[in-house]
Amino acid sequence: MNSPTVFITGAAAGIGRATALRYAAHGYHVGGYDIDEVGLSRLAADITAAGGTATTGVLDVTDDTHWAERLAEFHTATGRLDILVNNAGILRAGPFEEMDLSAHRAIVAVNLGGVLTGTHAAFRYLRDTPGAQVVNLCSASAIYGQPELATYGATKSAVKSLTEALDLEWERHDIRVLAVWPLFVATAMVDGVDTASTRSLGVHLTAEDVARGIHEITSRRGRLPRVHYEIGARTKALALAAKYAPGWAVRTVNKYVSGSTAH
Repeated sequence: MNSPTVFITGAAAGIGRATALRYAAHGYHVGGYDIDEVGLSRLAADITAAGGTATTGVLDVTDDTHWAERLAEFHTATGRLDILVNNAGILRAGPFEEMDLSAHRAIVAVNLGGVLTGTHAAFRYLRDTPGAQVVNLCSASAIYGQPELATYGATKSAVKSLTEALDLEWERHDIRVLAVWPLFVATAMVDGVDTASTRSLGVHLTAEDVARGIHEITSRRGRLPRVHYEIGARTKALALAAKYAPGWAVRTVNKYVSGSTAH
């Protein structure tokens, strides 16, 4: 296949769907994968109706066999893997001790385990595609741990470190590894999530905003290597403050934002 390719997890809705549509509109053959078969059917139909091409398949990112099979099928059909977008994720909110341990473990399994397993399984296909890239979805909640989002933020912090390490390790294979950092995005993932952070910071980004950012950063390479890309003005401000402000000041701001001042 001469067209560049992109393999996207969590592609049936939200950021994954918007990202798939954007890449398809720019001439990519899209691999859309999710556990939602109905959503995938709609995605494939929309891409085809717009003149694009797509391959879809059921993928549970916590399942090693699913990853191996879907990647092999995609590579057999296309002969290349230009971009892997690790987008699939889940969010559960609430006081840490009140959430069932099973909920915490599910967050870790999907948000961290899914990225780790998929990226490991995809390596040989990425290595054999010149200029390949991996995009991992991080979150502004990992800039500083947020109450009621403790485990979610912890998984995104781990993805941050994994991204940085692989970007260094895989440079010799001509594989670029990037992290995208949005704040809260208006998707089904945040439906029903009511924390002090979401109330104080608001939900101002759309799935299309994030998709646009992902496509832009994979379409260009700067003179100096860069790994982290914040999406949205609020995220950039929080990241800048966390980088340069004293630790006590960052803690104080996050305490205020998260409504923890009364405790």
